[in-house]
Amino acid sequence: QVQLVESGGGLVQPGESLRLSCAASGSSFSINVMGWYRQAPGKQRELVAAITKTGSTNYADYADSVKGRFAISRDTAKNTVTLQMDSLKPEDTAVYYCYARTRIPGGTYDYWGQGTQVTVSS
Repeated sequence: QVQLVESGGGLVQPGESLRLSCAASGSSFSINVMGWYRQAPGKQRELVAAITKTGSTNYADYADSVKGRFAISRDTAKNTVTLQMDSLKPEDTAVYYCYARTRIPGGTYDYWGQGTQVTVSS
């Protein structure tokens, strides 16, 4: 069982930056994927960025809309994943959810944080 807690959301003006953090607890040793999704009102939840760990190699994926502006990183020792968001745009406004996937002999399990609001407005 994994618990995810996000922090760092808030209200900023276009062009400013925010840094989101997610702390994992519980069976965090089994986490293979950590990332961030977002969902705006009336829209589907979409992938923002994710890190997949295969052996000792980490692979990072980004949505085209945030590539070059956002950066995801994972600190395995601290069981955290961070999303650095630069050059924020109004269209980045959404609730951002931390995501984790575990792969164990019993199967694959997905976990979600409760979400943190990011509002970009002038």
